[in-house]
Amino acid sequence: MTEDADEEGLTYAEAGVDIEESEAATAALIGAVGEFEGDYAGLLDIGDRYLALATDGVGTKLLVAEALGDYSTVGIDCIAMNVNDLVAAGVTPVAFVDYLAVDEPDETFAEQVGAGLRSGAEQADIHLIGGETAVMPEVVKGLDLAGTCAGLAAKDDVFSGAAEAGDALVGWASSGIHSNGLTLARTAATREHEYTDPYPYDGYETVGEALLEPTRIYTDLLPHLHAAETHAAAHVTGGGWTNLSRMGDYEYVVDDPHPVPEVFDFVQEEGNVSDEEMYRTFNMGTGFVAGMPEADAKRIASETDGKIIGRVEEGDSVEVRDQSL
Repeated sequence: MTEDADEEGLTYAEAGVDIEESEAATAALIGAVGEFEGDYAGLLDIGDRYLALATDGVGTKLLVAEALGDYSTVGIDCIAMNVNDLVAAGVTPVAFVDYLAVDEPDETFAEQVGAGLRSGAEQADIHLIGGETAVMPEVVKGLDLAGTCAGLAAKDDVFSGAAEAGDALVGWASSGIHSNGLTLARTAATREHEYTDPYPYDGYETVGEALLEPTRIYTDLLPHLHAAETHAAAHVTGGGWTNLSRMGDYEYVVDDPHPVPEVFDFVQEEGNVSDEEMYRTFNMGTGFVAGMPEADAKRIASETDGKIIGRVEEGDSVEVRDQSL
């Protein structure tokens, strides 16, 4: 993956999302509210176990769905973005509520969104227990979809959240772009194309279809993660590979990640995006990572479709192939 120096390279900030400004705004919110218990999920001690809550939405992937008139998969994304955060904490997701805000009601897309939510819930093995639809024509243009997932965990099941020097890193492949970095991906992909244009690689008919590939759900990993001495895990979402630093202040050396799906090559080529910007924005083919002793890592990789992608060392950086993040 390379950048053509003769053409201006697109960045996430130029596309409309400045990660540093976003993190500063989040820090301001947390500072005003007070400290939260937990990282990927909020944890509440209820005696012999924890109740956990995670909330997230689909983001600007909805604009691709709107352009194609196909909302059938965004419900899967909404479920996935929430349950995967619980999995990263070692928590078993159990129930979900959704929030659909629209500028005007429409039975067709509401039915499609509902079908996606049902499919996502089945994949994650959780219960849909309710939701809310709000019609707000002066607040929302089109629609917005978000949700909240509740989970339960025995206290011994919750990961400490801190990796250890010497840990091996096990990674699991993503299904594509997932639901992060779509502002950059959309901007790059539509520089010279429409969403309905033919996709130049195999696997999808149109550009929009490639961008809409649903987020992979990782709840099936929990029994394996709990059976291992899992110290910490990372759901590779907004901020790309810098998410590994949420496992503690170490150097994360990733020298054998999963292959990069062609959709990322397409985005990089169309937007002339630098390698560093790609790895700071997208999962680049690896959507979930866990740190644990090497013996456990070898076993869990053999039991699942994961692979050892790197290691944890003393230091303070994320090194992915030749990229220092």
